[in-house]
Amino acid sequence: MGGFFGAISKRDTVTDVFFGTDYHSHLGTRRGGMTAYSRELGFQRSLHSIENSPFRTKFEGDIASMKGNICIGSISDTDPQPILMTSKLGVYAICTIGIINNAEELFSELLESGCANFESMSSGRVNYAALVGALISQKSDFTEGIIYAQNKIEGTLSLLIMTNDSIIAARDKFGRLPIIIGKNADGYCVSLESFAFEKLGYTIHSELKPFEIVRLTSDGIEVLNEGTENLKICSFLWTYYGYPNAIYEGTNVEVMRMKNGEIMARHDIDNGRLPDVDCVCGVPDSGTPHAIGYANRSGIPFARPFIKYTPTWPRSFMPSNQSVRNQVAKMKLIPVTELIKGKKLLFVDDSIVRGTQMRETVEFLYENGAKEVHMRSACPPIMYGCKYLNFSRSTSELELIARKIINEFEGDEGIKYIEEYSHSDTPRGRRLRDEICKRLKLTSLEFQTLEGTVEAIGLDECKLCTYCWSGKE
Repeated sequence: MGGFFGAISKRDTVTDVFFGTDYHSHLGTRRGGMTAYSRELGFQRSLHSIENSPFRTKFEGDIASMKGNICIGSISDTDPQPILMTSKLGVYAICTIGIINNAEELFSELLESGCANFESMSSGRVNYAALVGALISQKSDFTEGIIYAQNKIEGTLSLLIMTNDSIIAARDKFGRLPIIIGKNADGYCVSLESFAFEKLGYTIHSELKPFEIVRLTSDGIEVLNEGTENLKICSFLWTYYGYPNAIYEGTNVEVMRMKNGEIMARHDIDNGRLPDVDCVCGVPDSGTPHAIGYANRSGIPFARPFIKYTPTWPRSFMPSNQSVRNQVAKMKLIPVTELIKGKKLLFVDDSIVRGTQMRETVEFLYENGAKEVHMRSACPPIMYGCKYLNFSRSTSELELIARKIINEFEGDEGIKYIEEYSHSDTPRGRRLRDEICKRLKLTSLEFQTLEGTVEAIGLDECKLCTYCWSGKE
């Protein structure tokens, strides 16, 4: 996915943007970048790979030489950003978040219409930010150009543009990702995560509406496009991606996760499926608050029978190679043997995607003497690959364990019964859960329901994107 942070002020903002961008490291693992502007030095840019070391260590030397009262930074899972553009709209820096599913089509269309060339990355693919910049430049001003770009792309596009006197922020058409404006005595900042600026002395000023575009200067905010109420914010932000301190649309991530766990325990109690276990534990980090909520509601003690070792392998620089990612995930979990040996354990994870890491976690628990291993997934079965934010690295929906098993059961016809498979109280739903238990060597398995997820978030379902679970647009 990715994240960004920008600030404009009557004073230098480089340090603020350094810390603010670093606070988005949980959202991306591949590239980091910062661009600043000052009258003396003009535009200054620094880009680094963050695959093998975190953002902070790569950029802490750069902030000593960069200066400017305008600065933006980016964490990206894909392209190096921000990039500098020169067009009829002037010189500016741009960074984007989201996914463009029709990038090749747009690229060809622009070349045919007279766009001379694009900067290509080593892979040969055009940088998303460069493609968006080219689309924006088709129009006479930034506002018209951003609206044009957002309407042209299939996927999701939020962006920051930095000129020599302002920052323009645009939230994607359906608000799948948040953009929050902060304010202090000297100016403004813009961020995906609100907690990223609160430690820097900013307070929340406003949250952009879907499709809203604003222009920030140190003196104020100008609304360039009013935005809409067509909200479809990503539900997975609360379940997994969001940092515990983050607040989206008024709902805190940690609070949602604990409530989510309570709802799962309530379902198990009501349905007679509460297992006889010694303790409840969470797969760190995001599974832990879900597990605490489950323990609180069920009355089963919470424990930490395995600990995540993060000093050398934090989330911010997990390798992109999937086999190495699996090995790193395995190496991270350190057992507390006294809390595992001979115990019946129920653990809660944020989700089951392919099942590879889950299988290794279960094996790890049995290898350390666990008697039984029960599992609760904090979200419904993932049935569809995300086409809006690309949160899953799966190249095919048949890599998703639930869809893979359904396909083995019923072939292409199985997609007709996705809703039945999603629910545990249907024959198809029970069969799916039993098969996953068999393959992952689990004693029992239950998933949170879609209704339970919506209840935990506290927004109307119509305002949430639940595509990866329901397939509904």
